[in-house]
Amino acid sequence: MVGIAAWFTLPGRDGWIAFLLGAGAVAAGGFALSESSRWSRALGIFALAAGIGCALVWVRAERVAAPRLDRPQLMTFTGQVESVQALPGDGAERLLVAPVGPGLPARLRLNVPSERTVSGLVPGATIRARAWMMPPAPMAAPGAYDFARAAWFQKIGGSGRALDLEVVAPPAGRGWNAGLSALRQRLSAHIRGRLGGGEGAIAAALATGDQGAIPDDDADAMRRAGLTHLLSVSGLHLTAVVGAVMLLTLKLLALSPTLALRFRLVAISAGVGGIAGVAYTLLTGAEVPTIRSCVAALLILAGIALGREALTLRLLAVGALIVLLLWPESLVGASFQLSFAAIASIVALHENPRIQALLARRDEGRLLRLGRFLFGLVLTGLVVETALAPIALFHFHRTGLYGAGANVIAIPLTTFIIMPLEALALLFDAVGMGAPFWWLAGKALSALLWLAHMTASLPGAVAMLPTIPRPAFALIVAGGLWICLWRTSWRAFGLVVVAAGTIWAVATPAPDLIVTGDGRHLVLRDDAGRLALLRPRAGDYVRDLLAELSGAEPDYYDLGTLPNAACSSDLCMADLTRGHRRWRIVATRSGYRLPWAEMVRACAGADIVVADRRLPRGCTPRWLKADATLLRQTGGLAITLGATPRVATVAAAEGAHPWVGSR
Repeated sequence: MVGIAAWFTLPGRDGWIAFLLGAGAVAAGGFALSESSRWSRALGIFALAAGIGCALVWVRAERVAAPRLDRPQLMTFTGQVESVQALPGDGAERLLVAPVGPGLPARLRLNVPSERTVSGLVPGATIRARAWMMPPAPMAAPGAYDFARAAWFQKIGGSGRALDLEVVAPPAGRGWNAGLSALRQRLSAHIRGRLGGGEGAIAAALATGDQGAIPDDDADAMRRAGLTHLLSVSGLHLTAVVGAVMLLTLKLLALSPTLALRFRLVAISAGVGGIAGVAYTLLTGAEVPTIRSCVAALLILAGIALGREALTLRLLAVGALIVLLLWPESLVGASFQLSFAAIASIVALHENPRIQALLARRDEGRLLRLGRFLFGLVLTGLVVETALAPIALFHFHRTGLYGAGANVIAIPLTTFIIMPLEALALLFDAVGMGAPFWWLAGKALSALLWLAHMTASLPGAVAMLPTIPRPAFALIVAGGLWICLWRTSWRAFGLVVVAAGTIWAVATPAPDLIVTGDGRHLVLRDDAGRLALLRPRAGDYVRDLLAELSGAEPDYYDLGTLPNAACSSDLCMADLTRGHRRWRIVATRSGYRLPWAEMVRACAGADIVVADRRLPRGCTPRWLKADATLLRQTGGLAITLGATPRVATVAAAEGAHPWVGSR
């Protein structure tokens, strides 16, 4: 993990080589002194593993290199559909297409509006499309999601919107992957046909992993309530499937005295459960979190079959190691971090001797037994939420504060009621008798959504932070791992490290000015702490993105309505006071050309000028000229004013990694 993280953090080739050489030197020194000290040998193993991790992800990044678009363009291409995802909330379908032709990317991501969709649009079909395509989008501003990085490892060379589309050939001789994708699509459509609205969309997500149909208000409520993990197929869902299949198989086989006396039914049922887990993983798209959970489940089943302790930190480490060997880039994704942190915190908590003694079964009344069980659930929920909060704040800039309480109800409801009812409904649909089970599942899903909306509406339900510095996040993660791994009094040192990272993160001020990489959008925090947009008609995506990076809700003012600002249809001026200094910001907000003399005069009186076009050489503000020329080099900006003003850039965060285009 350290080696992979170092490759993503260090800016370029020189840093990666220096890290590999340093890791090799430390490993050699550690092994040379291993006979005199076990700590030297441990340090040598650690350095060797870190070097392997850095080299592994570097090789992986070079191996997945594929052509990609270098500029926005209108394209006509023919290709085979690899996957289809319904996006009812956006009124579109999202295709992953493998285009055919010299110099074209290996994959293109294409959104098809509902008015342009055609019949026969299924995995394996060959289509011809005319579309407006763009290169994979980089970070819009420091701390935002980096789609270009994710697209690089998935060999997606461009994304866009279809203008015309036709199916030129139906699926023929498609492989098992396309067949599974088609099955997933039909199953999702069937479930949404039996249950409408958000209930049907969530039911489809639980069965197939397809979250595209979940309404925005329901998805937002689940996120604010800390229940988003229920929508992503991972350890919880896989455990429910494997456990149910294993238990059912064991009970059915045990009905035969001959089988019960002659065979190890636990081992047989574990094998059947493993097959069910692999099938469920493939059906839901075999995403990295699901694969990691499947690997861990198979190891647990192997331990059960051998009569060994099932769930330990070593088992978790093996599961994480397998995933990182195959997909090292998953380490920097929120999905891997959230699932790994959740399971690590649960295992570490329940391996603690004091917790084991407190929650152990004993001869006591039902009321006390129930209370001990509920206390264990709440305690586990609190520990998991504490472990996940910094990761959610780092990636999404927000986290639910009441997730532990909501999960005490939501997890048993999903695991023991909703998923079994959905499985029974699908099973009985084969003979046309699934309606009663769908009705019950719909009621249970309505209860889950009610819980999410109720929790999300509570005062202070969501904590928000602006972009957390990477070193602060690294301290929190390192301290958390230290707490999980140590079993002696050394464990307390991890709390100090976590506290240091938390104080750093909380003390980091929100940026006063955020500028997107195209220079079109700007959000400003005024003297009263209010957020103001340069272009008040910006779309929901931009509004939500800039609010998250500012650590606030998307409640904006028009920049021109602020007391210390003045705007025309083409230009805005605003004054900010930070400390003892007054800053003047000037920004263009239309595509029309401004009179040269007027623009030069405005620049001369400004400290910061922002524009989405190249400004004349005579435009010389006192501190920063963020026009198209500069933004092409830096990407988006996050500016913090004050006694020591600072500018964070996307270019500094991205470095010289392979997915970064030439600026």
